[in-house]
Amino acid sequence: MASRPEILFPLFAALDVLEGIGPKTARHFATMDIETPRDLLFHLPHNLIDRTRRETIRGLDMPAMATVEVTVGAHQPARARGRPYRVQVRDSLQEFQLVFFQARGDYLHKLLPTGQKRLVSGKVELFDGIAQMVHPDYVLRPDEAETLPRVEPVYPLTAGITQKALHKAAHGAIARAPELAEWIDPALKAREGWPDWRTAIGQVHAPRSLADLAASTPARARLAYDELMAHQLTLALARARQRRKPGRVSQGTGALAARVLAALDYAPTGAQTRAIAEITADMAAGRRMNRLLQGDVGAGKTLVAFMALLTAVEAGGQGVMMAPTEILARQHLESLTPLARAAGVSLTLMTGRDKGTERAAKRADVAEGRAQIVLGTHAVFQKGVEFADLRLAIIDEQHRFGVAQRAALAGKAENADVLVMTATPIPRSLALAQYGDMDVSVLDEKPPGRQPVATALVSTARLEEVIAHLRTAMAEGRQAYWVCPLVEESEVSTLTAAEARFEHLRAALGEGVVGLVHGQLPPAEKDAAMARFVAGETKLLVATTVIEVGVNVPNASIMVIERAESFGLAQLHQLRGRVGRGAAASTCLLMYEPPLGETAVRRLKLLRDTEDGFRIAEEDMAIRGAGDLIGTAQSGLPRFRVADLERQSGLMTLAQQDARKLLSDDPALESARGKAARVLLWLMQQDRAIRYLSIG
Repeated sequence: MASRPEILFPLFAALDVLEGIGPKTARHFATMDIETPRDLLFHLPHNLIDRTRRETIRGLDMPAMATVEVTVGAHQPARARGRPYRVQVRDSLQEFQLVFFQARGDYLHKLLPTGQKRLVSGKVELFDGIAQMVHPDYVLRPDEAETLPRVEPVYPLTAGITQKALHKAAHGAIARAPELAEWIDPALKAREGWPDWRTAIGQVHAPRSLADLAASTPARARLAYDELMAHQLTLALARARQRRKPGRVSQGTGALAARVLAALDYAPTGAQTRAIAEITADMAAGRRMNRLLQGDVGAGKTLVAFMALLTAVEAGGQGVMMAPTEILARQHLESLTPLARAAGVSLTLMTGRDKGTERAAKRADVAEGRAQIVLGTHAVFQKGVEFADLRLAIIDEQHRFGVAQRAALAGKAENADVLVMTATPIPRSLALAQYGDMDVSVLDEKPPGRQPVATALVSTARLEEVIAHLRTAMAEGRQAYWVCPLVEESEVSTLTAAEARFEHLRAALGEGVVGLVHGQLPPAEKDAAMARFVAGETKLLVATTVIEVGVNVPNASIMVIERAESFGLAQLHQLRGRVGRGAAASTCLLMYEPPLGETAVRRLKLLRDTEDGFRIAEEDMAIRGAGDLIGTAQSGLPRFRVADLERQSGLMTLAQQDARKLLSDDPALESARGKAARVLLWLMQQDRAIRYLSIG
């Protein structure tokens, strides 16, 4: 593998090369993920202290920072252990005290000789009506006044590190920063008015006003762009490498697809037709497909996925569709069976529950090609499952699978095409950060006949009213879901447990009409409870969020979500999507526990006012932050030090376009700008990208 360019050596040395940093301080820095001078460069100030000189502290709105020239008066040494040492001083209009704890008298007499003038700077507070400056940040002789910075950056800190130490370390790191060749497209840089890299680093650590701390300042925007560009280059290299892998040409005849379309009692939406065309074109090309199908709740992803699976079968091969849970895998089996019957193809379900002879028989069908379309959980990718001719692997609800699982799937299907699906609308910037190595198809239309869902906010105080409303609806033959946040009563939480709520509702509505499903039930019991609900034997299903994705019961038209304020917006949107699938008008009741905080009110009102999952996702990200939205640890979402995905999504789009263009012009990064981009990858620790380059 290539090695780090020499020009970056000074930035990747150990921290103790910087003056004033020993092993102990280095350990403190490490708790902030700062282990090299390079890390310090991207640890940016988040506030600043104004040390402009003033004549007097009189009239200051205390507590406040102040820098004044004073005449030193009497010293009052500490009268007992633990008591402070005080020095009286006077500016041009007012007397106040400088206060020191655990300070030696001889040192303070030298620092502050009585009768002489000194410049002091620090925080002034009132204590028992007396103005005090405790431990001034600076005490300078009048001839040293010029050395005092007018403004001083304030950095995020950790225990054991002071502002002074961080300031000094950052300056030491800046001094080691080399001039680097430019990797940004010259036209873009000129248009945005961005400084050179070295200049930008200097500027972000020397803000002169609060405005200089904004993400939109040229220096900060440039550094954010560098970070996003390195990330997008890595994804673009991964994409290019993926595309170089020989794919299979899976050219469909269209015969099976035509049978399915003829059997449907509706016409696919424009978005569905477009997505199907994009996927079939990818499968017919000689390179490996790597596509994300993103659709809002109820946008009809299943049909698009099935058409892709049929293309694999028409081309003489097999297709597999994998879901994160058994409930979902069985759901797919149910919804696809009529379509498969129309097309005349076989469906095989593989889950971890297959045992003995049944399992062996299914494996033999898959290995010998009799199983044309396989549905299942991750059991599909266990050792011992071998496909005769796997052409297409579809992964449903991608966000439930970690990055490593995605790779394992792709490994099983040596050169099969890969389609990843998610019903969680993702804000564009996040989709680019997470799936920038993929091509994206978006389903942004609802199929005809999908009813809008009326959404209302109801306080938990009206619980009995809600139950009465359900009783009436159930008497009319309608079905409902009741979602609870937790499975069992726990002392730390006031959230109602599903089991307790189930007992309560069963007592109120009658034995036999209320079912219960939660994640801790044995799979067989869970499936049986779901089956009873699907068959209409139970009218009300009490559940935890296991029903969030994919459950499809057209007759269910009421969704009650208890303690809705404790759920994320995207999750609430998913849950609401379980109703509105049949002909009846549907309702979603968001029950909340008053009083609600400002953010909770904002979230629940947004959900009440719109059914647009993409708008909800953007808002969710603005409220919760990007990492929280998709569970950063699982998602493989990078941690950016400078870039802010929520507020700089435009930069992310720009970086993706730029990265893809650079690689299409210069695939091996050999031009002058290409070589500069290699340095950027090393600087941003994108070792994966460098590996892709060196593997070619």
